[in-house]
Amino acid sequence: MTEPLDFTGKRILVIGGSSGIGNGIAHGFRARGAAVTVTGTRPDYGDYLEAEDADFTGLDYRQLNLTDRDAAARLAADLGAVDVLVLSQGTVRYGRQEFAREGWDAVVDINLNSVMDAARAFHRALAQSKGAIIIVSSVAAFKSTLGTPAYAASKAGAASLTKTLGEAWARDGIRVNGIAPGLVPTKLTSVTTEHPERREASLKAIPLRRLGTPDDMAGAALFLASPLSSYITGQTLVVDGGLTLS
Repeated sequence: MTEPLDFTGKRILVIGGSSGIGNGIAHGFRARGAAVTVTGTRPDYGDYLEAEDADFTGLDYRQLNLTDRDAAARLAADLGAVDVLVLSQGTVRYGRQEFAREGWDAVVDINLNSVMDAARAFHRALAQSKGAIIIVSSVAAFKSTLGTPAYAASKAGAASLTKTLGEAWARDGIRVNGIAPGLVPTKLTSVTTEHPERREASLKAIPLRRLGTPDDMAGAALFLASPLSSYITGQTLVVDGGLTLS
């Protein structure tokens, strides 16, 4: 019997895989035999090594700037075959910047518009491979985030897009599912995780009493990309240690 979490021979692309959750997901697939490409905005992966908690061992790196609305299509033409597309790009602007048009547009462009741009760009390759898309949103999709309206709205949009593409592209043999992470220490959440009082308050609200890890998210991604979830599409799996239960 074939091991369902063996991805030997599979080609995985993790957009936003240069750090944080995306990087953890990339290594989850690499550890199980996949050939994994990750993208980041910087010209070379070496540009991340001092400033970010990132590991590029065994990964293929490509620069991708998603503020260019045609960049994903060019990458798709260059890469060719893909079995799993993980969309883990994301940004946030604190200090009430998202209430202004510039901040709102910048966040929505990355967190929502670029998700559809990338999904559209790789649709043909994934239809040919009968592959899977995994959209990384956030528990912010399901609740208020007082100071970051564009982040919450765009993540809610990404979760909704997961449902629609799951239904629309099932006929093409593509399964589309999502992951909504809770609080995971990354550069986007450092405003909370690296602030002792905020971190402690957050831990008290998490029933499992710990922060999430990129490995936790990788486990969910591996499940959603594997035959174990072959009858699941259009769903977003909340991976938050119970944070949103009450």
